[in-house]
Amino acid sequence: MVKSYLRYEQAAVFGVIVSVDSNITYDSSGKHLLAPALEKVGVWHVRQGVCTKTLIPAVPTKGHSLSVTSIASSHTSLVASGYADGSIRIWDSDKGTCETTLNGHKGAVTALRYNKLGSMLASGGKDNDIILWDVVGETGLYRLRGHRDQVTDLVFLDSDKKLVSSSKDKFLRVWDLETQHCMQTISGHHSEVWSIDSDPEERYLVTGSADPELRFYTIKHDMEDGQSISNVSGTEIVNGGDPPTQNKWEVLKLFGEVRRQSKDRVATVRFNKSGNLLACQVAGKTVDVFHVLDEAESKRKAKRRLHRKKEKKSAKGAPEVMENGDTNRGAGEDGNSLVVTVPDVFKLLQTIRASKKICSISFCPNTPKSSLATIALSLNNNLLEFYSVESNATTKTHAVELQGHRSDVRSVTLSSDNSLLMSTSHNAVKIWNPSTGSCLRTIDSGYGLCGFIFPNSKYALVGTKGGTMEIIDIGSGTSIEVVEAHGGSVRSIAAIPNENGFVTGSADHDVKFWEYQFKQKSAQDSKQLMVSNVRTMKMNDDVLVVAVSPDAKYVLVALLDCTVKVFFLDSLKLFLSLYGHKLPVLCMDISSDGDLIVTGSADKNLKIWGLDFGDCHKSIFAHADSVMGVQFVRNTHYMFSVGKDRLVKYWDADKFELLLTLEGHHADVWCLAISNRGDFIVTGSHDRSIRRWDRTEEPFFIEEEKEKRMEEMFESDLDNAFENRYAPNEEIPEEGAVALAGKKSKETITATDSIIDALDIAEVELKRIAEHEEEKSRGKVAEFQPNIVLLGLSPSDYVIRAVSSVQTNDLEQTLLALSFSDALKLLSYSKDWILHPDKVELICRVVTLLVQTHYNQLHSTPAARPVLGALTEIHPRVKECKDIIGYNLAAMEHIKQVKASKSGALFQDAKSKLQEIRAQHSKRLETKTDLREENGRKRRRKNKNSSDVHVRLFDK
Repeated sequence: MVKSYLRYEQAAVFGVIVSVDSNITYDSSGKHLLAPALEKVGVWHVRQGVCTKTLIPAVPTKGHSLSVTSIASSHTSLVASGYADGSIRIWDSDKGTCETTLNGHKGAVTALRYNKLGSMLASGGKDNDIILWDVVGETGLYRLRGHRDQVTDLVFLDSDKKLVSSSKDKFLRVWDLETQHCMQTISGHHSEVWSIDSDPEERYLVTGSADPELRFYTIKHDMEDGQSISNVSGTEIVNGGDPPTQNKWEVLKLFGEVRRQSKDRVATVRFNKSGNLLACQVAGKTVDVFHVLDEAESKRKAKRRLHRKKEKKSAKGAPEVMENGDTNRGAGEDGNSLVVTVPDVFKLLQTIRASKKICSISFCPNTPKSSLATIALSLNNNLLEFYSVESNATTKTHAVELQGHRSDVRSVTLSSDNSLLMSTSHNAVKIWNPSTGSCLRTIDSGYGLCGFIFPNSKYALVGTKGGTMEIIDIGSGTSIEVVEAHGGSVRSIAAIPNENGFVTGSADHDVKFWEYQFKQKSAQDSKQLMVSNVRTMKMNDDVLVVAVSPDAKYVLVALLDCTVKVFFLDSLKLFLSLYGHKLPVLCMDISSDGDLIVTGSADKNLKIWGLDFGDCHKSIFAHADSVMGVQFVRNTHYMFSVGKDRLVKYWDADKFELLLTLEGHHADVWCLAISNRGDFIVTGSHDRSIRRWDRTEEPFFIEEEKEKRMEEMFESDLDNAFENRYAPNEEIPEEGAVALAGKKSKETITATDSIIDALDIAEVELKRIAEHEEEKSRGKVAEFQPNIVLLGLSPSDYVIRAVSSVQTNDLEQTLLALSFSDALKLLSYSKDWILHPDKVELICRVVTLLVQTHYNQLHSTPAARPVLGALTEIHPRVKECKDIIGYNLAAMEHIKQVKASKSGALFQDAKSKLQEIRAQHSKRLETKTDLREENGRKRRRKNKNSSDVHVRLFDK
């Protein structure tokens, strides 16, 4: 009988507050902050500091490419997130559900921006393309090509009629979305442009690059009569110039530059919602906040500056020199040639300095009463900070930091009852509940490399890089003692089974044996853990790993010289030496029955040894990089290994077979721990995440998994070959070229196959129906038996069912893959489909796409003329549906007016009213909470004062 195994699947991810690959952004309400967490998007309640929702893709993509790379929020509850595989997901942040998935980019999505209405989404990617998406219709509109490097940022202008894009090719491009072409290309930057933004009134556009200055542009708008006007009327020269000198294609005109304080490149520039503040975040630890003056203030400032300049010049007696270098010949006396410059509008207000490198910033859309604005910062050490910006200072209000480590998770250890999980990092130890992923305790410590939880789960031990062992009281969350254990870093701790003892191995060449016991220091104190060194064994090289056999008979020591020594635990005499690894052994474990040893090394191999004679049973090339951890499942010969190749692998040590490969981590996996029953495993990684993988009830077979892996390899090779064959290599895009928004994928090819199958089945069924009718006319009456594959539908309904099942975003590419004969068959069903009022929009899209694609062949094919003639029936049907919708909208508007006139109050729809009630309710709750806290503080102050009075009276 073929042996079956139980599958392990990822069940939980915790420990990541914010990842570095994407930006953060507030939602429309300003109460929640959307932060990327590797493949997830966390929705954090800013005031409470808790993650209320997690937006996780339902079907994870194979491989490591699913990290979030960009986030954008609209003025509604919709949120868009872009991923490293080029996909975009639209989420409803209130419900926490994925509304749709859009596929179009061939590289990671690097920029996302909604228009003001929230009906359109622009995305830019590493494939140098910009795609415009219809959010309501859930489909791609068109693709804009022209940039020669990665698109870094996007901004909608002029009532969403224009789009400005920035790129690493050092250019800005202005796109006319009505004609879908590039109308202006702006050069002048000496390095990559990383971020752009415009103020809400669209007066100015600011760009940030690696240049030492910020560049500002004035924005020209098109009026109704075709004339153009600039929102910046601070200078009469721009708006009052001669008509021939004005270029109608010139939307952006250079306004000036502001010298930056930092030498680091600009990462983000953003205006706040009211437009009176501009934040410039550099790729370092600072954010410069500029105050944006309005038109009147900037003019007054320019006049004062000009007046001071005149006074200086008149004092010196020299002719006045204007800003542009020309000599003023008396024209400036009347003030008509007043020129407003960038320093007159943008004034440096504050500089925010963070403790670590800043990855992203976001202004809160709600302006607090006590300050100018609230700004959120994401740092590269897994931390969110919130600052209040005031006119004279910036203050850090609070931070989200307890739910994750500041750096790599270096070790994970489970308690004996699997109820607690301990993880160590460079400056802290955290105790987690492995089933819920909640952080129970955080204890400051040294750089923890290994850990051990004592059997009673009250105390834990951490071995540090500094050579100390820290004893931690889990209940109180404190470090109660620091033991100077070794002269080098403590690399490994192994418990001695059935004894109150453990073994430590260090880089100082020592293996030390310890005993622990619980003692009372005095009669009043409770029992405390006491640790004492009983034996020391000197080795010839650095000790990397120690392990003790389950029967406590042997102790195994892995050394830096690539060998593993096996000693008798009682006499410490050498029993075996295991040679074979080409690089040092980094991890090892012994099976529960004491028969097998497994060692993992930096040479990427796993070796399985027999403990009886020290013979090597098998050497397996296990990982594509160093093997960092390996452990047997208790009471079995199954084992798990983790490596720097980001993978977790499940093995059968008896058959020397790979059972499963678990993908999920986004960086090197450092450590793992397995529960006593083997029902789950926990892994820790360089990406700061801790992942729990649960054993399911789903069985699998080795041969099936092998076939699946081979198919995946074959498919990935095919995809690569297809892309390499048909993709233009290093082709410079045509200036302002427009292309289709979607991309060919496995899903579109599968959808095309399903439509072709439906057409074939429907054609056979129509022939059967025709034959039956012919027999019926001859008098041979027999009951017609429809094909059960059609599910009781007519042939035309069966075909439209197949077309309807295609995702809206994939429909274009799916229909493009159809041959002309299949397209003609599909068009022949359109006259039957018109009878479905709910399918009119879909039918119009299908017909339009097919006619546009096959226009020349349809025009020259006589057999297609009846089909084209039948298409004329679509127009009246569409007009009828349009009239019905228009009538209903007008009726609803009339009802709204009637209701408003009767009640005397403004009409509000139910959803907005409900949101308003909820907002008022939450505000009242917050006010009550604040009052309760204030009363509690007053009560404590009063009690303290009364106790002080009693003490003074007692002293007297």
